[in-house]
This record gives sequence, C-alpha cells and structure tokens, in this order.
Amino acid sequence: MSKYYTTQAIVLRTYKLREADRIIVLVSPDRGMIRAVAKGIRKTKSKFGSRLEPTTHVSLQVHKGKSDLDLITQVETLTHFRTIREDLSRLTKAIVMLEAVDQIVLPGKPAVELHGMLLGALKTLEDNDSALVAPSFFLKLLAVEGSGPIVDQCVACGSTEVVAFSNEEGGVMCENHRTGIPVSTPAVEQLRLILGGHLGKALNQQASVATKEVEKIATEALEFFLERRIRTIRLLEN
Repeated sequence: MSKYYTTQAIVLRTYKLREADRIIVLVSPDRGMIRAVAKGIRKTKSKFGSRLEPTTHVSLQVHKGKSDLDLITQVETLTHFRTIREDLSRLTKAIVMLEAVDQIVLPGKPAVELHGMLLGALKTLEDNDSALVAPSFFLKLLAVEGSGPIVDQCVACGSTEVVAFSNEEGGVMCENHRTGIPVSTPAVEQLRLILGGHLGKALNQQASVATKEVEKIATEALEFFLERRIRTIRLLEN
C-alpha cells in the first residue's frame, strides 16, 4: 500500500515547528482535516515558497506519517487569492471563515461540501468585499451541519411576522412568543435571502445597521453550535 497520497486542499492555518519547519492545517474534500509538516518552509530558499499560506488553494503530494502528522512533499498552487491576501478587509473576513471551518472539519472524514463551500466563499470574497460574506458563510455552514436556523416563520407558531431571534429555540420568534434578541424587519429579510436561495442578492446589500444585526446573529448562532467563541471574529468587530 502506497505511503503517498495526492489531494487538493485549502490552507486553514499554520504554526511554527522547530527552527525552519511549519505545521500546515488544511481542509481537503476527500480527507477532511489534514495536519502535515512542511520542512524547511521558513528558510529563504524553501521549495514551498509562499504556497502554503492561509487561504491558498493547493494541490498536494503528501507522505502518510505514522503519527497524526503527515509530510508535505510537493505543492502546486491552484488559486492564490491574491486580492484577498493584499486587502486587510477581505483578509480579515477570510481568516474568520477559515477558523470556522477549522473548528468543524474532522481528520480522515471526507468534507466535500465543506471544502466546496469554503472555496466558493473565498472566490466570492475575491470579487465582492460584501459585509455579509462571512455571516452568510456561517449560516450556510450551520445549514450543512443540520443546525441551520429557521428564519421564514416563528419557530413556535409559524407566524411570518417576527421580531426576535433565539439560538435556544433555533430561529426567529413572533411578538407573542418572543425570546432571545430583538431583530429588525430588514435583518429578517436579509436572513431569508441568505437561507432562501438568494445569496447573490443578499451579498449586494450595502453595509448597514441591518447587516450588523445579521453578522451578530450569524456569529452567535455559530458560537452556540460550536459551544465556544470564535477567536478571530473580534477582528471583524474592530
């Protein structure tokens, strides 16, 4: 049985290992999370260059290790996402989405849909620095995980006239059953666009009080699902 495998993946994060190496954490459609060492990557003349930086979409050859760390032997850049990497606003949104995926993807478990969603979100962000790119990704991520919030009607009674959002109840609430946090009509409309198959229209919304509401709702919903804070989300707030 071959000790080598090839795959495509998106770099989620990296961290130092010894003097010249790095551990690279990636999401792959067929292998889920991959944790692998890139030897010598921190040297000036590294054969990997800048091809293993967060957000980069790559094709890899990897040697399967005996531990949970594999060894990257070859890398080819498929998409560099240069516009994202050179723009602080876009890069901040991208890093937040990478952390969200990092918290959900599992090693050794195929993540075809998750990888495809992240790749699509990065391509969208490359072209459109929308205020709703990251919140939309969070909400879609929850939907894929089977925990998408109900936004088309009150969770308790089915009324379409809603005034609040509750993570505990799993979606929007009407006046009679309200709990959670208040939500405005424009924010509800944006939530319905995102989760109702009209993402493109939602992403064309200008930054506003309503988009801030959606960002707060999506972030808190994902953190409620993960049962932990998303550390990098504070970058968006700043």
